Order: sequence, then C-alpha cells, then structure tokens
Amino acid sequence: MNWRALTLCATALVFAGVTAQAADQSPVVIGLEIPLSPPGDPAAGQLIRRGAELGIDYVNTEMGGVLGGRKVKLAVQDSQGRTEAGVAGYRRLVTEDHAVGVTGFYHSSVNIAVNEVAKELGVPTIGTQTGAADVTAKHYEIAFRTHAIDPLRAATWLGWIKKMGYKRVSVVAETTDFGIGLTEATEEQNKAKKLGLEIQSITFDHATTDLTPQLLQVKAFKPDVIINIGVGQPLDLMIDQATTIGLLPKTPMLISYDAPVRPDYWKLHPKDGSGIYFIAYYSPKQKLSQVGQWLAKKYEEKYKESPVYSNLNGFADVLILAQAVDMAKSTDPKAIVHALEIGKFKGWAPGDVTFPRAEGVYWHTWSPPMIILHYTTPNEDWRQAELAFSETAVK
Repeated sequence: MNWRALTLCATALVFAGVTAQAADQSPVVIGLEIPLSPPGDPAAGQLIRRGAELGIDYVNTEMGGVLGGRKVKLAVQDSQGRTEAGVAGYRRLVTEDHAVGVTGFYHSSVNIAVNEVAKELGVPTIGTQTGAADVTAKHYEIAFRTHAIDPLRAATWLGWIKKMGYKRVSVVAETTDFGIGLTEATEEQNKAKKLGLEIQSITFDHATTDLTPQLLQVKAFKPDVIINIGVGQPLDLMIDQATTIGLLPKTPMLISYDAPVRPDYWKLHPKDGSGIYFIAYYSPKQKLSQVGQWLAKKYEEKYKESPVYSNLNGFADVLILAQAVDMAKSTDPKAIVHALEIGKFKGWAPGDVTFPRAEGVYWHTWSPPMIILHYTTPNEDWRQAELAFSETAVK
C-alpha cells in the first residue's frame, strides 16, 4: 500500500471515529404514550406528561444524562384512549423516534393492544396507570407496570366495604379491560373470601352520554354503596346523574381511581362532589423518596400546586427507563429489558422499585400502596381529605 493509500485510510478511520463519537452523543429518546384527546382522558394525559417532562429534566441535570453524559429527550404520542391510535403511536415512537422504551400508558386497553406489537418489536413498555390484569398477566418479556392492579384495587375496596358493614353493592363499570377486570376481581374475591355480599354488576359503553337507565336499575336494587368504575367523562356523568335521580348523596359512592384529586374536580362538581369516596395511591401525608421530594419541589415551583400521583408516576417511569439504560450500558432493547427485570430502581416512593418474574398478574409489576380518601365538605383540599381506609399493597 502506497503513502497516498495509507493517508486516505487513516483519514477515513479518523472520520469514522469522529462520526461514531458524535453518534454516541445523540439524545436517548424515551417514548411517552398518553391520552391527549377524547375519548381518552386528556386531563390524566397532561398530568402524566408534566411529571415525565420533569423526569427528563432530572435525568439531564441531577443524573448528568445517561451512558456517560448523553442527554435524554421525550417523544410524545396521543393514544386518544383508542387501541388503534395507541398501536400506531407506539410504532412511530419505536421506528421513527427510535425510543428505547415507551411509558405513560393510562388506558389498559391501549396498553394491552400495544404489548401485542411490542412483543414482536422488542422495545419495552411500562404501564404508568394501567390496572387491568392482562397488561402483565400474559408474561411478555417486554411488559412492565408501576401501578395498582385489579386484585389489589378490588381487595382494598372490599376491605373498606367490610369495615363499613355494607352488604349490598352495585358495581357500575364501563365495558373496557379496566371496567370488566375490576368487576370480575370484585365478584371473584367476594366468593373466594366468603364475604357474602350481594353484588349487582351493570356495564355501559365508555362512549355513552346517558347513564340514567343503568342508574335507575341501581336505584331499584337499593344498594348500600355504589362502585363507580367509569374513566374520564363517564365518571363525572355518573356522579351528576346519580344526584339528579336521588341516589346521591343518600347512597355512598366510591370512585375506582384518584380523579377527584385533580384541580378540575370541584369545578365539575361544585354541588355534588362532597361525600364521595375514592381510591388514591398517594397523600402528602406519606413520605417521599429523595427523588420524589425533588419532583414535589420543582412541580410546586413550576405549576403552583402540589403534585398528584399521575405526576409522580409519570416522573418516576422516565427515571426508571433512564436508570435501566445506564445499567444496561446500552440502548439495545434486549439489554434494557434484562436490566429492568433484574435491577433495583429509585422511584417517587421510599424503597426500591423492582419488576420480579412473579406469578400471574404480579409479573413485572410494582404496585403503590392504596388508600381510600373521603371528601366531607364542598371544595375540600384533597390533601386534607379524610383517610377512610388504608391497606398495604402486596408487592
């Protein structure tokens, strides 16, 4: 090889090295799939997004990025609460944005549908607020979750129902994976635990604009308590129409998740929001981890209000993916999946977040503790709501 050839070869090697070094400094993309438009729950999507964006800030500042200094950035897709949009959004995040993982999932049906594609494409998912069993019960290697699952949620309100001495229960649920899963879990546990409850189970389509026929059936049943398993608009509709026909406030109503902690709850229910019970996963009276305290401070500075669970979990799931990338020392999806499975991660709650290869629905799942809060006065600050029931979640 002559001198000119050697020079060209050396130049090519230097150029390749520079190019590789530059590529190594490209941002690492974390995908966020959230509902930002109807029929999904846009309010929930925006709350998760706020937390996730602060998660990106934490990784880039407090952690110094990932893989020795590479920045992370967020790529966002609107699931619309629809399975088709969710699947299409996941594909775009993986194939166009090259996300190393996708989180933010709020609607169980979307998360379940996406996982069917994710098991082929190999990029991991983390369910941020998806509770249905099949999100993880199918034991897909790529499927992870950091949220309360059906059996634990049902066990919490059944414990509360037992404490309150109720005997007749109306479960009014939307015909989604979330609604059907919770209805079945409630019925199964009532039988298995020999609680002896009389349970009336009524379903409705998530897109309905009138729940009066279902609520009139409830009224005829004369329950001691109503379990409201609507998400987004149907949840609010059930409160308003139950009040209109005289079910509320006479009959207690328990909401299946923490929607009443949102700032818009009292705007939607200024006259009929008091007296409601609801499942929650966090109260400011609980202790936060160090990273959780960072989020709380930054969130209050930026938004002039306290963070809620959706913010906390959106934040933590971004951190978990970033920690997994560092542990894997790679952006390779298989390496990240392996790191998620064997690692211990820091989240918003004290203690480690882990994703064990556990039995059944507990596969790859970390669940927050669950509590039941109770509004006793109109316009009550959720941070001051009465703690009606507390039960430690099984990890």
